[in-house]
Amino acid sequence: MSGTITDTSFDHRHVGTGAQEWSATGLIDNASVLDLVGLRRLIVVAAHPDDESLGAGGLIATAARRGVPVTVVVATTGEASHPQSPTLRPAQLAPIRRAEVLAAVHRLAPQAMVVQLDLGDSRLGASVDALAGEIRSVIDGVVDHAVAADGAASAPAGGDEVWLAAPWRHDRHADHAAAAEAARLVAAATGCRLLEFPLWAWHWGRPTDSPFADHPLLALELSEEVVRAKDLAMSEHRSQTEPLSAAAGDEPVVGPAFAEHFGRSREMFIDGAPTSLDRPFFDDFYSGGPDPWGFESRWYEKRKRALTIASLPKERFAAAFEPGCAIGVLTAELAERCESLLATDISALPLQQARRRLAGFPGVRFEQLQVPQEWPDGHFDLIVLSEIGYYCGPADLSRLIRSAVASLTTDGVLVACHWRHPVAEYPISGDAVHRQLRAESGLAVLSEHVEEDFLLDVLVRPPVRSVARRDGLLG
Repeated sequence: MSGTITDTSFDHRHVGTGAQEWSATGLIDNASVLDLVGLRRLIVVAAHPDDESLGAGGLIATAARRGVPVTVVVATTGEASHPQSPTLRPAQLAPIRRAEVLAAVHRLAPQAMVVQLDLGDSRLGASVDALAGEIRSVIDGVVDHAVAADGAASAPAGGDEVWLAAPWRHDRHADHAAAAEAARLVAAATGCRLLEFPLWAWHWGRPTDSPFADHPLLALELSEEVVRAKDLAMSEHRSQTEPLSAAAGDEPVVGPAFAEHFGRSREMFIDGAPTSLDRPFFDDFYSGGPDPWGFESRWYEKRKRALTIASLPKERFAAAFEPGCAIGVLTAELAERCESLLATDISALPLQQARRRLAGFPGVRFEQLQVPQEWPDGHFDLIVLSEIGYYCGPADLSRLIRSAVASLTTDGVLVACHWRHPVAEYPISGDAVHRQLRAESGLAVLSEHVEEDFLLDVLVRPPVRSVARRDGLLG
């Protein structure tokens, strides 16, 4: 684990919710059983050494005992676990934790492969793409940084035969969220099954206001042998379970009360494939007022629209498509540049306002569609994905990307713009949308605009020709 936590409302040194409190709710005993049918290869992603043993040690050991090849990808050395330690500096703690995780995984699965990276404890969010690439290389069977516990490696599997397990995205730790995002990107691109394991959520969560209320838990039944192996694995992480010294700042990160959450005979997971937001969500949202986003009143929205319109590389477009048009504010500005424009939304409420707003534009038509499941016929030389990608789960986002590219003309332009800050209700982040869009579309970046608040990408089919080059200003 790491002592650097993003949510200051809890601290690993404080008394959190006890294991018995969770057991008393019946949440664990009544969870659906996780069936391992179909598992052919397991890849466990740990943000820090010991995440793998705490959250997925039982899964690792169970899979290994079934002959399933296991790889553990450890993203950081966990060097920041004791930032106030007067005894060990991060550079001194790093090799200790490297050795501990090798010994721990060997306890769980002697033939498992361990990929140890050094992506920066407490800074993993800056290395999501790098981590996703390492995970993908494991799936592809190309591992450049592997250390095998017994010198043996196994042949890779593919598709849904591969299962990924990573920390839970809502664990309130930035590194855990980054590890989950990297795993989600890979799962979306490869079709692997993704499981997420809660860690700190057991500590800060409360049964009366359960963080799992909207995230049903799956329970893996552990044999006595596997429980013992998991206990032995955790005993190898001495830098986390025992004091470094008697001095302040050297307290164990994984104290006895916290460790008790992971000593159960059931190991708990959450299905990591988030589902897209559905029509009732948006109907409820728009029932709260005519402009819940502040499209008409906020300078932020006005400026973002101006930048979006200014980014269009052509003066006129023949046929444009704007899914998720909302109340039609951006639609009205796009209509000035398009001969025809199809604007759609999942909810009927905003479409009523949009139709009134664009009543004087004969080239604009509206339809109520739930994209990507419902996609219009025809081809478009402009498709604008403005603030809709993060409403999709990864699988639906992949489908949206495929549909958009398939309906884009040879000289077509795809514009994507998304808010970057986290929103709890959204299945994925704006940054993840743009990563997936670039990775899966096959389109090239004509221009990009990056701010703290939003991303704006203009994508075209390769080869890329700038506006000046296309207009003959360059040779």
